[in-house]
Amino acid sequence: MSIQDIHIAIVEDDNEIRQTLNLIIDGSSGFTCKYAFPDGESALASIGNLPVDIVLMDIDLPGRSGIEVTRQLKIENPELDIIMLTVQSDDDSIFESLCAGASGYLLKDTSPAELLVHIREVFEGGAPMSSTIARRIINSFRVIENPLSERETEILRMLSKGLNYKEIAEKAFLSPHTVKSHIKNIYSKLHVGNRAEAIYKAIKQKLI
Repeated sequence: MSIQDIHIAIVEDDNEIRQTLNLIIDGSSGFTCKYAFPDGESALASIGNLPVDIVLMDIDLPGRSGIEVTRQLKIENPELDIIMLTVQSDDDSIFESLCAGASGYLLKDTSPAELLVHIREVFEGGAPMSSTIARRIINSFRVIENPLSERETEILRMLSKGLNYKEIAEKAFLSPHTVKSHIKNIYSKLHVGNRAEAIYKAIKQKLI
């Protein structure tokens, strides 16, 4: 084993995938993979005491999720690099993983050759992502045009603070009937059916 080898650990609950990854990595020049864990708890109990440079982390694990495990590992081992290797491509999983401290985010359809390239990229200070993940992140930073008028935005902001129709009417110097009409328009423009959905969507799209 060369002193230049990158030491990898795998956290993956699927036995076949875990074994396949182990064989691919450990059989490739410049890489060694002696540690593989079927769940987050066993990984947390051991990785901090092992000579590991990079962890390949699944998200959908039994018990604690891979995101939770990543967060805890980074608290205990700030220098440890973790690459999420998952089938999850939704925005929440991506951003929660990155916020937890993941250095990269790859989908499981990544080819073995690409995976090895990405592992070395992380080892050298990079932050690789599958192309579809990178596009989702770029799209998330695009400014979403606010479909609401200034008055509707103001009313929705007051709704989010828990004010009722009467209180909004008093603060906005409007009649309750006008406030009700504005709120109806807000729901229509945001394609939602109630206050909670409107507030959730507005916050998620950074409209308020």
